[in-house]
Amino acid sequence: MNCTKKYLPALAAASLIHVAAPLSAETRWDTEAELGFLLTSGNTEQTKINARLASEYETEQWRHTGEARSLFAKAESETDSEKYLARAQSDYKFSDSQFLFISGNYEDDRFSGYDFQASMAVGYGQRVWETAEGAFLELSGGPGYRFNKLKEPDEDGDDEEKGALVRLAADFSYPLSETATFRQKLSTEYGIDDENTISESETSLQATLTGSLSLKAAVRVKHLSEPPEGDESTDTETTLSLLYGF
Repeated sequence: MNCTKKYLPALAAASLIHVAAPLSAETRWDTEAELGFLLTSGNTEQTKINARLASEYETEQWRHTGEARSLFAKAESETDSEKYLARAQSDYKFSDSQFLFISGNYEDDRFSGYDFQASMAVGYGQRVWETAEGAFLELSGGPGYRFNKLKEPDEDGDDEEKGALVRLAADFSYPLSETATFRQKLSTEYGIDDENTISESETSLQATLTGSLSLKAAVRVKHLSEPPEGDESTDTETTLSLLYGF
């Protein structure tokens, strides 16, 4: 499989942030670049470099978010970790607190039992709590579709996991001070056809150092109820990174 075809799902997911949106005088576009060290446990236990680029574009009726992350490390002349992830979501806001969304996720982890994992979902979301200081709790959910490619066939001879799913997600943010923010993100994708539930959690603390430069500490956990044979069910990533916003 050539490189273009292999990463086509990632490009399709990332392109969601460019969905046409009505022009507005009140728009906001924020981008941040992240670079840091990464400690992992689970299917790989190494120290690595973590890189991330994220962007959010918002108008009166639309909000588009997207991020791309990469993980790469070598021990002497041999690569021992290589992971690429792309996520994007577009929200249509039909009230101050309610929205419809379409989201896409793509992950290519060379050191897992999957060649790649991809999913898309549509649904309804609501910001159920918000304060003037910037704290909020946002919940969303809806149906979707999953297509995962296994590196090796399972015990039934299948090398694909595909079918309908239900996605549930929560996003909680709370400013601890004028310069520090705590954030918790949770998501679960329950596979209706393959009965494999994939849950992810990201807990982070971000503090402004000076101007556009921030320090971020985060713990990411990914759990599969039915992992490929030979894989552990839970992977964890602990990061300490510098962020630059522009």
